Amino acid sequence: MILKALYDYYQRCENLPALGMEFKEIGFIIVIDNNGNFLRFEDRRIDKKSAQQFLVKKSVGRSSAPVANYLYDNSQYVFGYSTKGDINSMRKYYDTFQAKIKEIYELYPDNETIKAIYAFYQKEPSDIVEEIQNDPLWNEIIKNLNKKYSTFSFLIDGDTEIVASKKELINLRENDQEKAGALCLITGNRNSKTVEVTTATMIQGSQATAKLVAFQINSGYDSYGKSKGYNAPISEEAEFAYTTALNHLLRSNSHNKFIIGKESYTRTFLFWASSNSEASKATEENLFALFGRSETEDDDPNKRIEMVKSVFMSIYNGKLSANKDDKFFILGLAPNAARIAVIYWNEIPLREFSKIISQHFEDMTIIDTRKEKKPYIGLHSILGSVTLGGKSSDATPNLPDSVVKSIFQGLPYPASLFQSCIRRIRAEQSVNIVRAAIIKAYLNRLNNNYTKIDIMLDKENQNEGYLCGRLFAVLEKIQEDANGIHTIRERYMNSASTTPAMVFSTILNLSTHHLEKLNNGAQIFYEKLKQEIISKFKANGFPSHLDLQNQGRFFVGYYHQRQDLFMSKENKETEE
Repeated sequence: MILKALYDYYQRCENLPALGMEFKEIGFIIVIDNNGNFLRFEDRRIDKKSAQQFLVKKSVGRSSAPVANYLYDNSQYVFGYSTKGDINSMRKYYDTFQAKIKEIYELYPDNETIKAIYAFYQKEPSDIVEEIQNDPLWNEIIKNLNKKYSTFSFLIDGDTEIVASKKELINLRENDQEKAGALCLITGNRNSKTVEVTTATMIQGSQATAKLVAFQINSGYDSYGKSKGYNAPISEEAEFAYTTALNHLLRSNSHNKFIIGKESYTRTFLFWASSNSEASKATEENLFALFGRSETEDDDPNKRIEMVKSVFMSIYNGKLSANKDDKFFILGLAPNAARIAVIYWNEIPLREFSKIISQHFEDMTIIDTRKEKKPYIGLHSILGSVTLGGKSSDATPNLPDSVVKSIFQGLPYPASLFQSCIRRIRAEQSVNIVRAAIIKAYLNRLNNNYTKIDIMLDKENQNEGYLCGRLFAVLEKIQEDANGIHTIRERYMNSASTTPAMVFSTILNLSTHHLEKLNNGAQIFYEKLKQEIISKFKANGFPSHLDLQNQGRFFVGYYHQRQDLFMSKENKETEE
């Protein structure tokens, strides 16, 4: 199902390379003259993470034996150099690339470009390395040999097109004489060659040779006398299509992916639609805003999130046209030694998916009195709010995966997210909008008999935890208005949210002294508010203990009441 969905994505995309070609990041170009003499290196990097892409012949699949790419490759092959070994240990890779150059030269003996490349390779690798080490870019090249873009090709001095991109040197029909393979498991055709070793599709944290589909030789996975790719035959055409689609989705500037976790624990999620309908395109474009990180500074990020919300609601309501059979695909990948592990896969009707994402917006929506109105519903905002440094990458392992799955499938948010949120509130004595929204969303998705929490202050909510939080917010505000400080929160919030009966008698007595410092109007207002909340408690008074869920309701009640007090103050100032 995954490979077929990727194959179909390639078929519907019009801007992907044709069969046998691919866009390849090549960071450094070797410039030579017409006689094959080295002149200089050219730096084709865009930034620290990416380089210019060139349309070249598709890279080869590699296992243990050396195989050279077509007129481009890494430093081991192109000039027999690596920081992981000496020239002698790299000799087999250099000889393989040199043999490939000779093979191409014999196919095109009259081509001036390949003549120059062939002349360059009439030297020993030690002589080549000695010559290129004097170039000013050499030290920079050495430092970046492990980067994805650390690939090399050639340019003839005075030319504008690199050698690996020259169409007159690329023969895409060189293997047409091979016999037809077995039935392709993706297309169902029998008239295609079977791929033995699939193409690498590197993700963040994986090896450069990592593959989504691979069979290790003599490791117990072979059956019925078959080996390598013949265990699960995939035609050359289908393999090219799904790997090209996968690498396109994984490209550095892709808005069809988002990455979560640290370098030692990364998860890459890819998403795409099944058609080119208006709704499908809008879904792909807007989901990145919710889960990804934009490289550009947005003047109004909250407006962007609101636009995302509007798009998904429009799809669900039918305002944006979607085909009846439109589907949405989500693929979660993780690095796993020489392979890529699939950790998540979901195939869902587009309209149903829009409903689920819209539900996330509804569950996370809470009153917001901030002037800057920064977005708080996105994945990175949620994860960052429950970590010590506020970075989403510092979230505990498995938490990001669980949150993503909850959002994508409409499941209850993970208990670990709720617990982490409570811990951060206790550690910092701070209930910001993101944390309040997380608690509200978590509690409202639980199937229990408790009253659902509203977006803003609910004066009819008689849950003891919610009432205790409201009362605590009022007492804190009285102290702020009287003394300009909030030591009540710093000293009593944690205990008030767990054992209210032991704390509230003390802070109620303190509030009596704070009220005396206010004017008559303020005294009457706060006294009425206190009595309105206290009157809703049961006859036996404050609860002796609040369980973890009611502690969450305490913090939401506290947040709601604080926002309501701020709104009351703003309205009063406006009237004046």
